[in-house]
Formats: sequence, C-alpha cells, structure tokens
Amino acid sequence: MNLREVPRLVWVLAAGRFVGSATSFMILFLTLYLTGPRDLSVPAAGVIAGEVGVGALVGYFTGGRWGDRRGHRRVVLSGSVASGLGTVAIPWLPVAVLAVWLPVVAYVSAAVSVSVGALSALAVDRGDRRTSVAIGRAASNAGFMVGPPLAALIVAHSYTALFVVEGLMMLIVRWLVAPAMPREPARPTQHTGQERHGLWRAVRADRSLTVLLPAIVLADLVYRQLYTTVPLHLRDACEPVALYTAMIAIGSGLILLLEIPVAQRLRRLASYPIIAAGYALVGVGFALFGLPVSAASAIVAMVVLTAGEILYKTTATAHVLDAAPDHLVGQYQGLYTGAATSGTMLSGPVGGAMYAVAPAALWPICGVTGLAAAAIVLAAGRFSLRSREGALRGSP
Repeated sequence: MNLREVPRLVWVLAAGRFVGSATSFMILFLTLYLTGPRDLSVPAAGVIAGEVGVGALVGYFTGGRWGDRRGHRRVVLSGSVASGLGTVAIPWLPVAVLAVWLPVVAYVSAAVSVSVGALSALAVDRGDRRTSVAIGRAASNAGFMVGPPLAALIVAHSYTALFVVEGLMMLIVRWLVAPAMPREPARPTQHTGQERHGLWRAVRADRSLTVLLPAIVLADLVYRQLYTTVPLHLRDACEPVALYTAMIAIGSGLILLLEIPVAQRLRRLASYPIIAAGYALVGVGFALFGLPVSAASAIVAMVVLTAGEILYKTTATAHVLDAAPDHLVGQYQGLYTGAATSGTMLSGPVGGAMYAVAPAALWPICGVTGLAAAAIVLAAGRFSLRSREGALRGSP
C-alpha cells in the first residue's frame, strides 16, 4: 500500500494524534505543578505521578475491551469528552481529590488512545498496517517536538491555562475527527463461533505471541532509560543539558524523516527479523553510552538506538495487530501498548537503583538485555514458522 492508498480515516486520526501530542502538557509538568502551585512535597508528588502511570497502564491493558464490546468510535468520542472535561477541571480540585481524579483521567485517555489505534488498524487490511502505524507514530513524534516549547510559553503565563488548553484541545479534536469516523454496526449481545473466544484464550493459543510479549517488555525497559538514567549520566559527566535536548531532537527528527519510508520499504518482509534487528540496535546504542562521554559519542549512541526504534516500533505494533482476530483488535492494541510502555513504570526504579549502585555497569547490561530481547524475538519467529508448517502438514 502506497501513501496515496492510505484511507482518509488514518490521516484524520494521525492529525488528531499530532494535536493531542502537541498539547499533552500534563505529562511534562505534573510534578512541577504539584510541588509548585499545589505545594506538595517531592515524595507526595511522586506518589500521585506514579498513580497516574498506573492508571494509564491499566487503561492500555484493559481499555481495548470497551472498544471491542461497545464500539471504538463510541469510546473515542465519549472518552475524549470525559478526559477533556476532566483535564480542564484539574486546577480547581482539592489535592485529595486529585489523587483519585488524575489516575481516572489517565485511564480514560489511555482507553481512547487504544481505540484510536484500533480504528486506524481496522481501516486497512492485514499486511498493510505497518504503513498506517508509521503514519500515526510520525504524527505523534511531530507533536512531541512542538509540545514542550509551547507548554513552556503557557506555563510562563499560568499553570491553570496549561490544563485548560490541554482539555479544550481534546474536546476540539473530538469534534473535528468525529465526522470522519465510520459508524459501527450494533454489537450483538450473543456471540457465536470465534467471537466467543476471549483475549487470553486467543493469546495462549498463539505460542509465538506469548514468547514475543516478554521481549517487548525487556526492550522497553532498556529504551526508557533514555528518559531516566541517560540524563543523569550526561549530567554526572558534566555535559550541558543542551546536549541531552539535542539528542532527543535528533532522534525525533530521524523518526519523522525515516520511519514512514522505512516502513514502506520493509512492509513485505517478515516481521520477526526486523523486530529482532531493532531490539539489537537499541541494545548496542545504549551500550555505547558506556564509552567516555562526549557530544560525539552521545549523538552516535542516539542515532544507533533511534535506528533500532524505527525498525522495531512500527513493525512490532503492526505485527501484533495483524495477529488479532477482528473482534479483539482493540484488546490486542491495548496488550501491545501496555507491554510497550511498561518501561515508563519499570525503567525509573530498576535503572535508577542499578545506576546508584554501579553506574558503569548499567550500559553493558542494557546492551545485553537488548540482545536478549532480540534472541527471544527470533525464538518467537521459529515458533511461528513451526506452527505454519504444522498447519500446512495438517491441511488436506
């Protein structure tokens, strides 16, 4: 599928992702807001931020069920209203209420994100989903490049404006994308045949997927060190903050330039070797942070791990979606997203503890972990090949 054949819905949803990413301010400034205007201690703010992470992760893992059962269009439209209004209300809620309110808003937002991904996947045929995934990721990365400076300008005015703008943009995007989303048929109350099979029964039946999922978690644990221990590593090496921000900008720029063309070029190749190569490059990239720190070594490491990200993220997402039965696409989307964002919760405590004890050992361990994830993916590929061969032998 070339870009001209991409359905209009995929482009509309990608535009919504761009705006949503460009105005995702809370993730950037929540801790500063809680310890500043709300006058919480750092540990208390950390607990609430952790609750938000838990809410989002649970939303990724379970939110797809709402879309599969009730319709993804309905989840996107109603969930966007709920999360938008919930975000607008944040500045006026007591702190005690926020401790419950924020995780709920994060849960609903995650469920909306899962249904957006499911709608984008269902808009194209199996085998062509790498392109649609790459378009959505490129839009999100473009938004994340715009968002931080925009947020800084708003925060200079007020934190209240920050949350109001984010919430209102959710509502505006909801009204703009609604006409493009197809109305889904009514969901039957009785299911027959394959539709009786739930998520876990389907996943257990796919041995290659059960092997692949742990590799996804391991790879994300390594990848998220980019946002936890890497900035500490550069700071302790007396490098300026500008080097870290330049690295992030270079990585985002490479993704914007290359991810869609690479996905197009590789779309007909088997998924497992591409995912494995991506995980291996991520491991090598982080191992390079173990070299004597300089601007050149840091940028080379960033380029290598970004090359791995370009290879694996689009391919792995599309691979899991292609494996999903039509009535479980939302739940498979959530399953992958939950596994692929697990590092947001694990990378800080795991990487931070290791960095505190043996900072020099962290980077080779990251390298080995990335290579281990690649080996697991190749093993999953062998399971998949054996399953296909067995199916062929058993066919008449």
